Amino acid sequence: MQVSRFESPLSGGHPNSLGNTVSVVDEVLADRALLAELVACYRSDDAVVRLRVSSAVKRVAQQQPEWVAAHLDDLLGWIAEIDQASTKWTLSILFVLLDAHMTPRQRDSAIALMQSNLHYDDWIVQNTSADSLAYYSRQRPELAAWLVPELQVLTTSRHKSVRGRAAKLLASLGASDRSAEH
Repeated sequence: MQVSRFESPLSGGHPNSLGNTVSVVDEVLADRALLAELVACYRSDDAVVRLRVSSAVKRVAQQQPEWVAAHLDDLLGWIAEIDQASTKWTLSILFVLLDAHMTPRQRDSAIALMQSNLHYDDWIVQNTSADSLAYYSRQRPELAAWLVPELQVLTTSRHKSVRGRAAKLLASLGASDRSAEH
C-alpha cells in the first residue's frame, strides 16, 4: 500500500544510502503542505522508506523547526510506537531541535519516551537518547538524578561508543564514572 507520493522516491537502493532523500527534502521545503505527506511515510511497510523519512524529517526540522513542531503529537504518538532504531534515534534528535516549540506536556512525553529508549538494543539509539536526556537534565535536576546512574550503567556497554559517550556525559553533568573506580 502506497501511503504518500514520497514513498516510491524514498524506496530502493542500498539501505544505508540517502537515495532521493535530499530531493524530497527540497520539495517539502519548497511547499510546507507536503510535510504531512512526508510524515505519513512513517506508515510505510518498508523499513528503508521509514529510515529515509527519518532523515528527511530531521533535515526539514533543522531548517524549519516550527513546521515539524506542528507534527509533534504524531511524533510522540503513533510514530513513537514504531519499533525501528532509526525512528527512535531520530526522535531523540528531533526533540532537542524542537524543544523551543514544545508544550510542557509534549516535553514531558518526549523525556519519558527517551528514558524508555535509553537501553534499547541499538548503540545509536542509546547515544542519541543519552545526549538528548543530558540536554534536558541540565534544566531538570530530577532528571539529572535519574540519568546519572543510567549513564553509569552505560559505561559498561559492549559498545565502545556508548561507553565513551556515557563517560563524557557523566563528566559534563559533574558526575564521575563510578564503574571506573571498581
